[in-house]
Amino acid sequence: MKSVNINWRINHQIRAPEVRAIGPDGKQIGVLKLSEALNEAQNLELDLVEIAPQAKPPVVKIANLSKLRYEEEKKLKKEKRGQKGGGTKEIRFSPFIGEADYQTRLIRIKEFLAEKNKVRVVVKFGGRQMGSKNFGYKVLQRILEDAGTVNVDMGPKFLGRNLVMVISPTYKKVIKEEDNKQDVKTEN
Repeated sequence: MKSVNINWRINHQIRAPEVRAIGPDGKQIGVLKLSEALNEAQNLELDLVEIAPQAKPPVVKIANLSKLRYEEEKKLKKEKRGQKGGGTKEIRFSPFIGEADYQTRLIRIKEFLAEKNKVRVVVKFGGRQMGSKNFGYKVLQRILEDAGTVNVDMGPKFLGRNLVMVISPTYKKVIKEEDNKQDVKTEN
C-alpha cells in the first residue's frame, strides 16, 4: 500500500499559543492553551494533531495518529476510486470497410461511449483511396446515425491521410415536472 503524504503538525510541533480542541470522540472541547491541550492528550495516551492550521485559533484533534492517518488514506483512496478517467479512445476504419468489421467497431464505439469516454473515429486512407474522400465522409455520417445520440466535439477533418472526427456521450439532464398543475375551471 502506497502511503499518502499527509503532513500534520503533532504534539510539540504545533506553534499556536491557543488552539480549538476536539476530543477523541469527535466532540468539541473548546479553546484551550496549547499546554492544556497537550496535557489532555498525554493523559489519554494519544497525540495532539493539528488538522486545520489556517483557522483562528488552529483546530487540533486528540487522536491516535496512525489511526487518523489510516482513515485519511482510506478516504483519499475512495475519492480517487470514484473518479473516472474520461479519456479518449480511438477506433480506426477504412473508407471501404466490410459490414461485419463495421458492426464490430460500432459495438466498441457504443461501449466506449457507455463508459463516458470520448471516441476519436479515424478513417485511414491509403494510396489511391485518397481520390475517394467522399467514401470516408459517408462512413463517418453512418457512424453518427448508428451510434445514437452523441455530441460531435470535432467535426470531420483531414489530418494528413486520415479523416478524423471526435464524438462524446450525451448527458441527459433529468427535469422534474411539477405535478401541481391547476385545472382552470370556469364557473357560470
